[in-house]
Amino acid sequence: MDSFHFDSASLMRYRLLGKTGLQVSVLSFGSVFRETREEESIQVVHHALKSGINYIDTAPWYGHGKSEMVLGKALQGIPREAYILSTKVGRYLPEVDKMFDFSAERVLKSVDESLARLGLDYVDIIQVHDMEFAQSLDIIVKETLPALLKVKEQGKARFIGITGYPLENFRKVINSSQVPIDTVLTYCHCSMNDVSLLEYLQYFKEQEVGVINASPISMGLLSDRGPPDWHPANENTREKCREAALY
Repeated sequence: MDSFHFDSASLMRYRLLGKTGLQVSVLSFGSVFRETREEESIQVVHHALKSGINYIDTAPWYGHGKSEMVLGKALQGIPREAYILSTKVGRYLPEVDKMFDFSAERVLKSVDESLARLGLDYVDIIQVHDMEFAQSLDIIVKETLPALLKVKEQGKARFIGITGYPLENFRKVINSSQVPIDTVLTYCHCSMNDVSLLEYLQYFKEQEVGVINASPISMGLLSDRGPPDWHPANENTREKCREAALY
């Protein structure tokens, strides 16, 4: 191994992400559902990267900018080739009237804000965040994605992705978009208690779209810590997942 990585990083496995040419680790690094200390977060990022994890996912929504700022500090001095980074546009602040904005103008501004917080010239993947919350998927197709194409042409992102929870939305947007979609990210749909994502894998493969399976422990349901209080699962599901985690 090189001088940056732990020797154990040689055990990490990597997969090709769609048609991007990116070789991403099978285990990625994303957000958490609790308060963290900045120093602790930076140490965890360094440990993850040195262990061979090379894909990091963040967003302006996570901590309302704090996630990107802390991540930017953590990445200082880290070789750029040691990580593949994605962030998002479209979801921002906790206030209902300020939470979502998928307009082209806000998209372009958001990317510049994210790059400044991260301390980077470009991100590897720029994604539309939770596109089901747009007034219409037509806005995503006709305004958000064309704006992201401009971002890509400006060299501020290498690839374009879309994210969300309802799986059928991915097919609708991919089939109608004039902007090529490189990746999709969905969460809690390929875990022990929900495998509905599997029904779409053949379609994504045919479209040469890379699939990112977020939250494989179902937002904490399948973890030792358990889910946060706001988790929508009913008590029966919580109990069964608690038993699975203990097992």
